[in-house]
Amino acid sequence: MNTGNFLAFDLGASSGRAMLGTISESRLKLTEIHRFENRMVEIDNHFYWNIFSIFDELKTGLKKCIRDYGIQPDSIAIDTWGVDFAFVDKDGMIASLPYAYRDKRTDSAMEDFFKIMPREELYMKTGIQLMQFNSLFQLFVNHTTKAPQYEIGKELLFMPDALSYLFCGVKKNEFSIASTSQLLKPGKLSWETTLFEAMGVDPSIMQEIVLPGTLLGKIKPEVQKQTGSSAIPVIAVASHDTASAIASVPATGKNWAYISSGTWSLMGIESDKPLISEEILALNFTNEGGVEGTTRFLKNIMGLWLLQECRRSWSHQVNYSWPEMVDLSTLSQPFKCLIDPDDPSFLNPADMPHAIVDYCLKTNQPKPETHGEFIRCIFESLAMKYRLTLDSIRSVISYPIDVVHIIGGGANNELLCQYSANALQLPIKAGPTEATAIGNILIQAKAMKAVASLEEIRAMVGESFGTKTFIPAEADVWKVQFERFSRIVS
Repeated sequence: MNTGNFLAFDLGASSGRAMLGTISESRLKLTEIHRFENRMVEIDNHFYWNIFSIFDELKTGLKKCIRDYGIQPDSIAIDTWGVDFAFVDKDGMIASLPYAYRDKRTDSAMEDFFKIMPREELYMKTGIQLMQFNSLFQLFVNHTTKAPQYEIGKELLFMPDALSYLFCGVKKNEFSIASTSQLLKPGKLSWETTLFEAMGVDPSIMQEIVLPGTLLGKIKPEVQKQTGSSAIPVIAVASHDTASAIASVPATGKNWAYISSGTWSLMGIESDKPLISEEILALNFTNEGGVEGTTRFLKNIMGLWLLQECRRSWSHQVNYSWPEMVDLSTLSQPFKCLIDPDDPSFLNPADMPHAIVDYCLKTNQPKPETHGEFIRCIFESLAMKYRLTLDSIRSVISYPIDVVHIIGGGANNELLCQYSANALQLPIKAGPTEATAIGNILIQAKAMKAVASLEEIRAMVGESFGTKTFIPAEADVWKVQFERFSRIVS
């Protein structure tokens, strides 16, 4: 086993980090180098990502690694959320701030697109969950509205591709992030050109698709000067954050499911091939690219976004810590009200608590009155949604699911983990919490020959980081409430 130091830039929709991974004696050690807030920027009623500010933060992380820790990493790599993209103009410059996926310009995009290609045909061509913010629909709106950045943009780079380009000057589309776009042929390294023809968009704006673990290039001289770095390799890892996270699940065999729990909850299984049928279209599951030819068959669930937005709405009154919110929920009435986390009203409301109250009244339920009741409603509803999603997965596969792994920040939330075990009536293995950064780091290590395979990556994760098991309880209570939840969301 080789040793090495690998710097992962892990970007979420609310924060970003630079995490240093050090491999020694078949174990991985993590060190957080730099953390920063990442929020959408609202300008003239539209939401954007400040890609230039993000790039500055990444350079700060690299500079700190070298200056404060005395380490020139063997490589660097970037992972981000899916679907969003930037344009590069004829001079090689980022054309403008990229739109954020929660921007409302795509509210009617799906129905407009279905007028030129039926939803069934679109799903069979792509195998991707139909969501209004998918890159396909964003690109469609950019074309039909003649958005300025689209008009001057010559090449399209997804967010991690664009940030890697700023580091090394090489333009590629990495497979796992490209697979979130609904522009790829399922499981293939090729674009579905009929979609571009339907939109009237020239497919030449897309780049060559490369697999996770591809060496893109080395840090540009001007960035070396700004950060004090050497000509460090820039790796395209599984640059969709969920793809990196799933690579770090410490599982063996195939009788397991996962929940990557953060702002979004991504719940699914790892498959040898895309799973596409009319039945799966009705269930609205997605088939996204993974590591070593695997497919992430999963569903996007709104996740802890609901709680983050409630916390933000309450912040002018009180600034709760996460443990305080858990404590508040345990003191509140169980199952007072339940919501569908994926109701469109929760995508980006002006006030999340008001949106939850409106949903409860619309579904003839008592509304939450206290902050604790809102929090408990969110936790219980997420657990119920996991059960509904697992039932859908079971309906289209031929083997049993014996355990569910929760990874990411939500693995720290023991109450949510226990509720999930109760709702699913399966053991939950929670951890690692830094799954995305770990996956990013170990795919870099594989590219740099420090580990040999996905199997070896998962074995190292199991040796390096502990997990906690939650055993199901209160089966009868949760069964009754799940039946109630099913009626509410239907």
